[in-house]
Amino acid sequence: MKYLLVLFIVLGLNSIDGYDCKIVQFIFGDSLSDVGNNRNLPRSLAQANLPFYGIDFGNGLPNGRFTNGRTVSDIIGDKIGLPRPVAFLDPSMNEDVILANGVNYASGGGGILNETGGYFIQRFSLWKQIELFQGTQDIIVAKIGKKEADKFFQQAGYVVALGSNDFINNYLMPVYSDSWKYTDQTFVDYLMETLESQLRVLHSLGARKLMVFGLGPMGCIPLQRALSLDGKCQNKASSLAVRFNKAATTMLKDLETKLPNASYKFGEAYDLVNDVITNPQKYGFDNSDSPCCSFYRIRPALTCIPASTLCKDRSKYVFWDEYHPTDKANELVANFLIKRFDFMRADDGTSDAPSLAPDFAPSPDDN
Repeated sequence: MKYLLVLFIVLGLNSIDGYDCKIVQFIFGDSLSDVGNNRNLPRSLAQANLPFYGIDFGNGLPNGRFTNGRTVSDIIGDKIGLPRPVAFLDPSMNEDVILANGVNYASGGGGILNETGGYFIQRFSLWKQIELFQGTQDIIVAKIGKKEADKFFQQAGYVVALGSNDFINNYLMPVYSDSWKYTDQTFVDYLMETLESQLRVLHSLGARKLMVFGLGPMGCIPLQRALSLDGKCQNKASSLAVRFNKAATTMLKDLETKLPNASYKFGEAYDLVNDVITNPQKYGFDNSDSPCCSFYRIRPALTCIPASTLCKDRSKYVFWDEYHPTDKANELVANFLIKRFDFMRADDGTSDAPSLAPDFAPSPDDN
């Protein structure tokens, strides 16, 4: 039986008090999934609101995504004909937008834990995102009534994609008390206890079909390499990702058996990403250890800004900036998950979903 979960639920239309309500997605995440929330948080230091973010997306201007193009969720949703959830803080957000597109609550710098990413000043933790989702539910209940709202939310798909910041911007940084309060294993246990509580709350709010995304080899992102003495991957960070993925797999399987009508999946591509980084040419890349967008030879550059220099061919780089993958790398992961879970189009191919791949604009210094 094909699992049509989260990003691959059959797209149907349900007549709810005169409204044709699509089956939509609600996305909870960090900068890998943020589509514009942080750009509307004026005090947040985790931003993707300057060129050259978004250069290969739409009109080429910054849109809040922390990459040059699309996120993994964008790509999977597009390929199976699901609407793109709109950022919670998008000015266009209203009841009709929610019913037609769903909502993306993801926030750069956010984590499973409230304390994660504190030095970014403003960001939505997972607990805060769930609180915002509760507010969304209240709006829809007022719009279409509780019975039909319950149906709408129980038929929706849910994505939870956080965890890397809890390590990179918390546990692995001595400025956070969690770095000395826990051991590697007790910190992962703390994350799992918290995440399980959060998933239980989401279930109580109607989340029946849900996917949790796993972590990749965090020790191999350009930032971690730049902070190492030899420029190589930092094994501790990557080993923590393996611990997280193993623990999350077990926790999800157990939780699925305890909660009624729960259908949970763990979307993990650690081995694929690790192989891409180790053998980039095998996958059509030329570079897997440094960012396409960097500030000349100054490393780490931390973010991409108008004064940055871009690589000549963004499709040949695995990483866009010090933290985030390029559109091309995201597409590779999306295609892997589509194949792994036997995703299929949710419509007849006539969906008005955005194009599947961007036309790459030339780098600013290209003639």
